[in-house]
Amino acid sequence: MKKILSFFLIISTCYGFSQNKIDSILTLSEYIGYVKKFHPIVKQAELKTSEGEIKLMKARGAFDPKLEVDYDKKKFKNTNYFDKLNTTFKIPTWYGIEFKGNYEKNSGSFLNPEFTVPEDGLYSAGVSASLAKGLLTNERMATLKKAKIYRSQARADQQMLVNEILYKSILTYLDWLKEYEKRNTYINFLNNAKVRFYNVKRSFEEGDKPAVDTLEASINLKNRVLDLEKAKLKYIKSKLKLANFLWLDNNLPLELEEEIVPDTNMLENIDATLDTSTLNNNQTIVNNHVKIRSLEYKKANLIIDKRLRLNNLLPKVDVEYNFLTSKFGDLSNLDTDNYKAGLNVSIPLFLRKERSDLKLARLKLQDIDFVISSNKANLSNKIDAIQNEISSYLEQNKVLNDLVRDYQVLVKAEERMFLLGEGSLFRINYREVKLIETQLKAIDNFNKYFGAKASLYQMVNNQFVN
Repeated sequence: MKKILSFFLIISTCYGFSQNKIDSILTLSEYIGYVKKFHPIVKQAELKTSEGEIKLMKARGAFDPKLEVDYDKKKFKNTNYFDKLNTTFKIPTWYGIEFKGNYEKNSGSFLNPEFTVPEDGLYSAGVSASLAKGLLTNERMATLKKAKIYRSQARADQQMLVNEILYKSILTYLDWLKEYEKRNTYINFLNNAKVRFYNVKRSFEEGDKPAVDTLEASINLKNRVLDLEKAKLKYIKSKLKLANFLWLDNNLPLELEEEIVPDTNMLENIDATLDTSTLNNNQTIVNNHVKIRSLEYKKANLIIDKRLRLNNLLPKVDVEYNFLTSKFGDLSNLDTDNYKAGLNVSIPLFLRKERSDLKLARLKLQDIDFVISSNKANLSNKIDAIQNEISSYLEQNKVLNDLVRDYQVLVKAEERMFLLGEGSLFRINYREVKLIETQLKAIDNFNKYFGAKASLYQMVNNQFVN
């Protein structure tokens, strides 16, 4: 099955190109496209937005109209004690006001006089409202506002999670590229060691070189074989790690074939691939960063909590007024002389709980302000650090490239001197070791340069999109 899946990946990667060596290259842009489209965690991140929509719908349910039916009947020894029916239709609104209609019909031998209604029942239509606590804000209003904010915050968190996966996947690709280039470096020097060993051995057989030179060449060859085996192992491990980010649509993992290799010409198109060629104002990037936006949404929720706690300091003053009529559907029967009204007043004397809740809400707001300021400073400094790293790595790359060319010249010079009988194989190997070390440093430095570009990509790509 893995072979089949690998085949599909090769076909997808190679589609539209001629069957040559370029077919086996998996570019960074193609790789990122696979991760964005098929990675399970990227798909899982989409559930956060769905959760926000569900919570918003749940909060809106607090304002749904309600139909209530209360029926109570008692009959004992052929005596109908009471038969009570009370139905109510309520429509809650945003500002602590509730409209309702009611139908009440009661009968029975032992009915409480206050429940006595006309024979056809009693209709009522009225309104109830909170005049102090609960008028400008209440639990239902706060829950709905917070649910709307949570939906936006969920989008920010989703984007942050997806971008983190993309960032890690890019670093994994860069590590794969690094190990691939190191392996190729050791392959080239192993070939050099083989040629040198063959030439020294032939010269020894012809009597031109001493036996110790063949031993020196043999030791060098074995070291190159050992170095290559280590490099191959690291390359295989990096390739397997890369495969962890490659999936099919039906959540099946992909395995890369041996022929699939990374793009070694990334220096030419890294900015176009990661869209880091132009960088907006650093402060704009910081202010629009999904982490900052997520914290600001959290602050908005805390502001709603503070307003609710502040509103709880007010006394509870609930009023209700209902028109009464025995005839349904005839508005002319609504008379201010026939009504049912009520007033409910509640005033806590010390308000210790309410005042404590308000102080805690204010402390949380101060805390989130400190967190936002700290994160903005960290992000701004991180952008500056990344830009400085990119500039530094470019300068280091120039120096390392010059060193590689210089060491190559030295190695060739030592080889010519050795052929003329003036040099030694030890000096050639010494120069070559320095050349290998410098080439590996150059590869590591390019990897760090690409890694800094990936960090910049993460910063730019983390701009919140509404």
